[in-house]
Amino acid sequence: MRIAIDTDRCIGAGQCVLTAPRVFTQDDDGFSEVLPGGLDGAGDPMVREAARACPVQAITVADE
Repeated sequence: MRIAIDTDRCIGAGQCVLTAPRVFTQDDDGFSEVLPGGLDGAGDPMVREAARACPVQAITVADE
């Protein structure tokens, strides 16, 4: 699994952080980031739910 965040689309709603806090965080400006080592989903089953919960669909989850 590979995770990407479209930083041009992200509005910093934080739904991903609330849904999968082991994978996502927010930077100092409030925009979402993938935690270090989390680009592969870190084995978290909630990653797809976090992508679905994003109000602007800024998160892409792809199977490798």
